[in-house]
Amino acid sequence: MADFDPILAEIRFGCGLSPTVPPAQSAEAMLATLDSPDTVAKTHPIEPFPDFLSRITARREQQKIRSANRGTAKGEAARERSREINIAARKASAVWMARHIARRIETEAPFRERLSFFWADHFTAIGKAGVIRRGTSPYMQSAIRPHVAGRFEDLLISAVTHPLMLHYLDQNTSVGPNSRLGRRRPDRGVNENLAREILELHTLGVDGPYTQADVRELAELLTGLTFHHTVGRSFRKDIAEPGVQTVLRRGYGGDEPRLGDVKDALRDLARHPATARHLAHKLAVHFVSDRPDPDLVKAIETALLDSGCELRRGYAAMLAHPAAWDDRRPNVKQPFDFVSSALRALAVAPEALTDLREGVFRLRIQQPIQTMGHAWQQPDGPDGLDEADSAWITPQGIATRLRWAVTVPQFLRRDLPDPRDFVTQALGPRATPAVRFAAESAESRADGVGLVLASPAFQRM
Repeated sequence: MADFDPILAEIRFGCGLSPTVPPAQSAEAMLATLDSPDTVAKTHPIEPFPDFLSRITARREQQKIRSANRGTAKGEAARERSREINIAARKASAVWMARHIARRIETEAPFRERLSFFWADHFTAIGKAGVIRRGTSPYMQSAIRPHVAGRFEDLLISAVTHPLMLHYLDQNTSVGPNSRLGRRRPDRGVNENLAREILELHTLGVDGPYTQADVRELAELLTGLTFHHTVGRSFRKDIAEPGVQTVLRRGYGGDEPRLGDVKDALRDLARHPATARHLAHKLAVHFVSDRPDPDLVKAIETALLDSGCELRRGYAAMLAHPAAWDDRRPNVKQPFDFVSSALRALAVAPEALTDLREGVFRLRIQQPIQTMGHAWQQPDGPDGLDEADSAWITPQGIATRLRWAVTVPQFLRRDLPDPRDFVTQALGPRATPAVRFAAESAESRADGVGLVLASPAFQRM
């Protein structure tokens, strides 16, 4: 059992030090926060996905009206209304980003915030066009956040059968060749995207014990899963492939396709030893080091495997291992983590973010984060953000962090703290003599605060 370090825990496993929220004093206390009421989600709400669906429905209705009335005043009014719905969704997504940060500033359960983002990245899903492009935060709120401390199989089912995931990985185009529709429409076929990512990214890992035949069989089992803009996820038997599909030598399904067969396969994949190994490595890399101690990975893997992939058991094993507290090779903060931890250290009032006009928020928060290398909710692919430090330590990224640290905080908090106090407030015992000297010698509070935030000690977890 490792000695718990409250300061390092808040930096590495939480959202950074706060002058108003004391850190958890033990691993048990940190884990207990996962069971605490989710007060920041109520204080800074993000639209749940079922509510977000109404935006998609409203736009589709206007598109139908426009298509049926082209060249008329009614059609033009529908076009304008469709545009307004798009703009409203874009503005809402900026507000949700601000609220994600506000949650991190105020939360007394920072481990929950970090885990929500970790698993949302593990199960990357984005909309491709129109209103649904803005659906990632509602997806996180509804599909990810409720399950971060439970069983992995529940999180897996929630995420991979979610409407946004089905849309992102083109599951709506997948039709069983021997289904009722497939027999009438032989030009339609099975789309393997979702099945491949479930096996390669979400469960077993890229080197997992599966074959192309497993991908194909799982893809056939998944036919029937689809997304409709009025009801969300649905299961259509008329497009589902009948018969038994064999995945990792186990058969699922029968003559009458059903969603339960899909869930059975996902539960088995969630409990597979390769899944425990894959998740353990990802957790260790994300929270501890790009090159994690093999014993740490093994400890997390064993805890997950022995518990049927109870996520809390994996977290507990991670926090209990001495390697989790090794500060010799800390990870670089990803851009969103850097900005949000800086604002938490400064105790910036959440309304200073959430009340900003869209253009100002984009200029001071969203665009700098993008220039640092993180295009908000626009991943390059289904594997999500790069975990390697080298992806974030770039000349442009470092220059932007320094420029942001010196210029933006003063606009979000007019009464910046004295840098001589802030250096301890933000870094605790991690403040080096060089950083303390820079804070004490700064010509202005803005410069001093910026130098602390731009220091290597603050940039790492």
